[in-house]
Amino acid sequence: MNREQLFTELHFKAVRSSGAGGQNVNKVSSKVVLTFDIPKSQGLSEEEKITLITNLNSRLTSENSLILNCDEDRSQLKNKEIVTKRFFEILKKGLLVPKERKATKIPKAAIRKRIKDKKNLGEIKKSRRKPDLD
Repeated sequence: MNREQLFTELHFKAVRSSGAGGQNVNKVSSKVVLTFDIPKSQGLSEEEKITLITNLNSRLTSENSLILNCDEDRSQLKNKEIVTKRFFEILKKGLLVPKERKATKIPKAAIRKRIKDKKNLGEIKKSRRKPDLD
């Protein structure tokens, strides 16, 4: 993953932010929309692209583009920094490959202890019964 190459491939778009904010909201385009096209990226290898598409499948559009929005701040520049940071965090998490789980045996001591505890509980319940008067 080449961060500098990826940064040049990001497309930013400034949009008017929604919600409350008075006159500033009506005049200033402070919301930033980041789009990144994974298949067309030159900064990612083919394996990384496949991994990202499978891991981030729920976040991608039908053309396998990642779209992120940020309107947390009144400053367009700060929103751009926030959304860029968030993009690289998502990319980092999307490229993580989880370790394969190794199947392990249950220790024999644990099996013996479980059976011993079951027998002990059975004896306790047996001792609570009414005695047989045969």
